[in-house]
Order: sequence, then C-alpha cells, then structure tokens
Amino acid sequence: MFFNFGMKNKTVKELRKDKMYTAKELAAKLNISTSLILKVDYLKLKDVPEPLKSSLIMFFED
Repeated sequence: MFFNFGMKNKTVKELRKDKMYTAKELAAKLNISTSLILKVDYLKLKDVPEPLKSSLIMFFED
C-alpha cells in the first residue's frame, strides 16, 4: 500500500485531529470503546495492533 505511506508515520491523535474527530466520536464510528482509542492515541499508526490498525486505516483513508 503505497498510497498511505505518509499516513503510517503520523500518530493516531494527529490523524484524528486532522479529520476533526474527538476520541469519543471516533470510537462511536468504529464501534469500539473510547478507552481503547485513548490507549493508542500517542502511537504511530504503524505501531497499532493489527485488528485495530486495519479499521483505522480504512477510516482515515476516506
């Protein structure tokens, strides 16, 4: 996936703020808990565990 190369080097919080979502709103869109979003907020997208990473990539690509 060459199209999201620059996206993987950003933190989840940076990507979330670029889309203008709070952690609570993002968790509601992905049907996961807010605490899980807050746990990975400061991780780079490439360091997020796989089941969550794939759903985040699909969400942030839109």
